[in-house]
Amino acid sequence: MEGLYGFGILIIFVLFVVLNSIRIIKEWERGVLLRLGRFDHVKMPGIRLVWPVIDKMTVLDTRVLTYDVPKQEIITRDNVSATVDAVVFFQVVNAEYAVTKVYDWVRATSLQAQTSLRSVIGQAELDELLSQRDKINMELQTILDELTEPWGIKVTGVQVRDVSLPETMKRAMANQAETERERRAKIINSEGEFQAAQKLTEAAAIIAKNPQALQLRYLQTLREIGSQNSTIVVFPLPMEMMDAFKNVGEGMKKE
Repeated sequence: MEGLYGFGILIIFVLFVVLNSIRIIKEWERGVLLRLGRFDHVKMPGIRLVWPVIDKMTVLDTRVLTYDVPKQEIITRDNVSATVDAVVFFQVVNAEYAVTKVYDWVRATSLQAQTSLRSVIGQAELDELLSQRDKINMELQTILDELTEPWGIKVTGVQVRDVSLPETMKRAMANQAETERERRAKIINSEGEFQAAQKLTEAAAIIAKNPQALQLRYLQTLREIGSQNSTIVVFPLPMEMMDAFKNVGEGMKKE
């Protein structure tokens, strides 16, 4: 009886150990197993055994995480103060390194994102920050990816979300934009007058070669005026009559 009693206790103990050793790893998780304090292997999804006392397993989520970089007060290269925030997307691609190479990979990546954001924005001018946002995003992603690669982290994307400027700078930019539009309007108006003058010069040269064209133009103008139900009547005066009056005036001066 004593042997059966001891055997029963042994079976219960074995069942207890086995049941407490069963771990279920989800599809998006990876288990980093340390055996007697040393890295052994990475357990894949499914039902896995982790022996008490001698084994310790850290489960990591390999899905893409989103981190909101807090607003940073940054001075750009052209000495403009701006408040910038961003969003960083990253995930674990090497579970072993994420456990053995860095203490807290989420916090380390987030702090690295803050410092990299300040560094990149501080080297860019305000116009680049506002008009070349995609270039800055790619530069930030490349820098972060290189820094976090030894930790087994992959930065999949960085987006500069908002750029806030002081009110004085906003007014200055609005005045600059208004002045620039006025300048463009004046240039367009001047180009239009220049082209019109060129066409009038070409028309005058053609009429000088063919004086009959001027008379035809007179008749066309009368037709346009008559079709508008206007009470104004215009009589074309030949230029030869003006020359006759001019000659008469000069003769009277000589007398």
